[in-house]
Amino acid sequence: MGQVVATAEHVVHAPVDRVRAGLADYSGVRSRALPEQFSDYRVEAGGQGAGTRVGWRFAATSKRVREQLVEVSQPDADTLVERDTRSSMVTTWTVHPADAGSTTVRVRTTWDGAGGIGGFFERTFAPAGLRRVYVDLLGRLERELPATA
Repeated sequence: MGQVVATAEHVVHAPVDRVRAGLADYSGVRSRALPEQFSDYRVEAGGQGAGTRVGWRFAATSKRVREQLVEVSQPDADTLVERDTRSSMVTTWTVHPADAGSTTVRVRTTWDGAGGIGGFFERTFAPAGLRRVYVDLLGRLERELPATA
């Protein structure tokens, strides 16, 4: 069994403060920006940044669906950490100012993968699939931000 790591980076054409607020808005912007892989979305506590507890079904593939219950912490102003209470999955979102009012968003997800041949395939294919989901999510987030101005 080894750790699986999936990363993505995307430039969002909006100021860092708006992107930071949008990522942390689990009861509004984030819920509207989720791609089709997320369903049964619900905010169970909070809704804004640290202290939020949110659940969803995540379908990595049609056969690989997991129920997640995520607790959010915010170690600093530019970082959100989402820990799935039902697995080893941890997703860290960081934002940094980029050129001309844009923001670079980096997302890194880690989890303890399976062993054996299944683990090999998981470590080989899951990161690319998750990266596509995150890039889609960030594009959707960018489209949602003008409505929050």
